[in-house]
Amino acid sequence: MIEINKSSRHSKITGDFSESLILYWLSKHGFECANVDHTGIDIIAKNPITNELMGISVKSRSRNEGKEGQYLSIPNENFAKVEEACLTFVCKPYFAIVIDEDGKIKVFILSMEKLLDFFPMGNKVSGWKMSKRWIEKYENDNQIIKVEFDYRTKNWW
Repeated sequence: MIEINKSSRHSKITGDFSESLILYWLSKHGFECANVDHTGIDIIAKNPITNELMGISVKSRSRNEGKEGQYLSIPNENFAKVEEACLTFVCKPYFAIVIDEDGKIKVFILSMEKLLDFFPMGNKVSGWKMSKRWIEKYENDNQIIKVEFDYRTKNWW
């Protein structure tokens, strides 16, 4: 196993990539969408099927080998910021969760209400669990949009 040391800006780059990935995927499927870079939400999108206007907060993590299955924590103050932004832009609060681990990029898009049904706010944080048991639950829930990309690096330095 080769030790991977991420760049000093990897967190920021992961976030930017994830926002672009969500924008791309929504656009590819007919959503009118824009990156808004606003406190609380990253994307505004109009669902062409439901006509719902969505305010989406994108949360992402890039996990090294041996760190697979770790949950993504969401500080409680994020939920109030998402709600406030969605009130301002008259849209429904959503989260897009992007996890890069084990040769896969997993994407989950769901309403904030659904996320909080699964994981109510704790003392300081809520979270998105990534254990096999939870992944199966997400797979079987038709209120969660799921996209998965498999990748492998064939040649590298």
